[in-house]
Amino acid sequence: MKQYLDLCRYILENGHKKEDRTGTGTISIFGYQMHFDLNEGFPLLTTKRVHLKSIIHELLWFISGSTNIRPLVLNDVRIWNDWPYAKYSKSEEFRGETIEEFAQKIKTDEDFAIKWGDLGPVYGKQWRNFDGVDQLTNLINDIKNNPNSRRLIISAWNPKEVKDMALPPCHSFMQFYVNEGKLSCQLYQRSGDVFLGIPFNIASYSLFTMMIAQVCGLKLGEFVHTIGDAHIYLNHLEQVNKQLTRTPRPLPHMHINPNIKSIYDFKYEDFELTDYNPYKGIKGKVAV
Repeated sequence: MKQYLDLCRYILENGHKKEDRTGTGTISIFGYQMHFDLNEGFPLLTTKRVHLKSIIHELLWFISGSTNIRPLVLNDVRIWNDWPYAKYSKSEEFRGETIEEFAQKIKTDEDFAIKWGDLGPVYGKQWRNFDGVDQLTNLINDIKNNPNSRRLIISAWNPKEVKDMALPPCHSFMQFYVNEGKLSCQLYQRSGDVFLGIPFNIASYSLFTMMIAQVCGLKLGEFVHTIGDAHIYLNHLEQVNKQLTRTPRPLPHMHINPNIKSIYDFKYEDFELTDYNPYKGIKGKVAV
């Protein structure tokens, strides 16, 4: 994952301070691209441990079309809890619960989850129902039947519904490309939290590409990651610099159940990561 560390260095050396919506402040650049050959190993960061369980469950959640955090919380995945908790904490129903107590209510009280756990029409909604269009189903059909198409696209950015989303899509547009029997994917990410978010995004969309390749009978190509505003939050500088002292280790390998032939049939148990030997994790606070 030298590409990731190169991105971190580039921002620290060439970025400029920029205020942001959260009030945290960032060091930011505009326009950056990384290439990952998916045949060289699974691009999961090794300079800190990345929580693969969260990545897999989130991706399956996107694919299902769900926009409520309850399926994630039931699997002890917390990555989306901050946004609905922030909304709940400003409501008249708030009784001083911690975010952990809020998550427990989401887990045990379905009615509470329906009211307070929904994020609005975020990724899963747009992938599966963009103004009535199931983009994911259409994509799979197009890859199978017209692999030379230049229209193999899914967009999560729906201008009509952005205002209703808890967080407008950061990873907002993807295009797939078939050449010599290999499937590649390019993601355009309008905004990238380099310390917390980008490692997740690299792994998630690489895995998504692998899953689509399998169900379409294709070999693996590249994952190309294009970022608009790539930024390091000012409260993550220590963590990023700590990673830059670490030498990347060999990439792990992702094994997917070869019997799965539909993108909608994958379950968490269908994925196995081997040879993952990262450094210890590094904590950082998400900016909401």
